[in-house]
Amino acid sequence: MTYVVIDNCIACKYTDCVEVCPVDCFYEGENFLVIHPDECIDCGVCEPECPADAICPDTEPGLESWVELNRKYAEVWPVITQRREPLPDASDRDGEADKLSKYFSEKPGEGS
Repeated sequence: MTYVVIDNCIACKYTDCVEVCPVDCFYEGENFLVIHPDECIDCGVCEPECPADAICPDTEPGLESWVELNRKYAEVWPVITQRREPLPDASDRDGEADKLSKYFSEKPGEGS
């Protein structure tokens, strides 16, 4: 099992989760975070830290495409280990439907 970041992180990018990760397996895109599924140790400490409820275990049904998306971008985006402020419109975008098709950016973030 691994944890994955899903749709609701897009355009919010809360980073509370990265501070508690003991293995630094979060990677940062311009407006989204991902977890490297091969580095995640399945400890689960990140899941309750996400204010947007955007982190799920990969055992939940229908998350196969999210596992692959997390894997793909974890290979090219920089690691992030320090908390930052969420994106400016995070509170407005939290819970919005279909954010992958509306807002997702393939551009990398700054990393830390």
